[in-house]
Amino acid sequence: MNSQESTIVRDRIRSALEESRNRGEEAIQVAAYLDGQLIINEAIGEARPGQAATTSTLFPVFSVSKALTATALHRQAELGLVDYESPVAKYWPEFAAHGKEAITVRHVLSHRSGIPWMPEGVTPELQANWSWMITQIEQTQPSYGAGSTNCYHALIWGWIVAEIVRRTDTMGRPFEQFLREEVLDPIGVTDAYLGLPESQDLRVATLLGGSVPLAGPEDLYLHGMPPAVFPGSVVYNTALSRRTINPGAGIIADAKSIARFFAVLAGRGELDGVRLLSEDRVLSFTEPRPDTEQPDAYMGVPAHVGTSGYWVGGPAPAGYALLGDNPQLLHHPGAGGSIGWAELDTGLAVAINHNFMRDAAGEDPFTPVVTAVRETAAELLGRVGAV
Repeated sequence: MNSQESTIVRDRIRSALEESRNRGEEAIQVAAYLDGQLIINEAIGEARPGQAATTSTLFPVFSVSKALTATALHRQAELGLVDYESPVAKYWPEFAAHGKEAITVRHVLSHRSGIPWMPEGVTPELQANWSWMITQIEQTQPSYGAGSTNCYHALIWGWIVAEIVRRTDTMGRPFEQFLREEVLDPIGVTDAYLGLPESQDLRVATLLGGSVPLAGPEDLYLHGMPPAVFPGSVVYNTALSRRTINPGAGIIADAKSIARFFAVLAGRGELDGVRLLSEDRVLSFTEPRPDTEQPDAYMGVPAHVGTSGYWVGGPAPAGYALLGDNPQLLHHPGAGGSIGWAELDTGLAVAINHNFMRDAAGEDPFTPVVTAVRETAAELLGRVGAV
């Protein structure tokens, strides 16, 4: 883009961001890559009291983290160290206890393992204790038969997947180190943290909202995300949460870093000459899990989750229809509305970060941003196609 085109794009994106703020948002970042090139990187709003959001502000991205954690496991599969159809217990023998011997890696990735709930008595302090979390998973009894039920694993999923990675890592690294060295560093992602260093605290946006919903003690929603560790501002604004290695919901990053991660998926496994995954493997990620049109037992509505740990393109329930139903789409939403996605057919990768947490009801305030980003990408692709 020349300078005039860049100005037009910047004005379009900032106008869309302002419209999202008019719909109730506060601080917002958006970044986009097209065919591996950064085309959008903007931010507006107040990130912290008296402090404007910039493109270097860091935001908790909640379950968008799952896309990165899934990719770490796929890296192990790429190296021949993990077989998706093998029992988890092949790599983690203690996992088999209490009737879990039939649960496969694929069952876990697709949220069909039958152990979707967080441990009883979990607290922020216990959640930060990796050994405690792993022992609790080993002692868990399944609530559903392996592979029998679509039931989204809101928080526990991250520890299960990450422990498989850790157990199969030939170097025996902590998961956060593996993620950095095997996924993020090779593709030049510099500002995504799992376990934020204290030196970066003042870069993190203050979360607003996201209070624990009113529900009875038997409500499934709160079994998956218990009040003590519920992904909202009360817990996730704390220093302890920022330090916790929570592979399914704990990454803190700027939008450029998350978009750059999704760019390797949009590039079908390759970015800037670095191949992280094979093209065939990435293309396989778009396969929906079985019974994907049926209501998910946890969410109460169909959740278009794939067999490989990402959400995939397809008919989406109200509140999750932001991106449409492109079958070549890989994405992951996060609590409160953050999202990242990759379009395998267009080469577009996008991340939207923000700090005002909301539920999934009603019209998505990010619709103007998604529209503006895709309009920009279509114009750039059209110009290339016309050459």
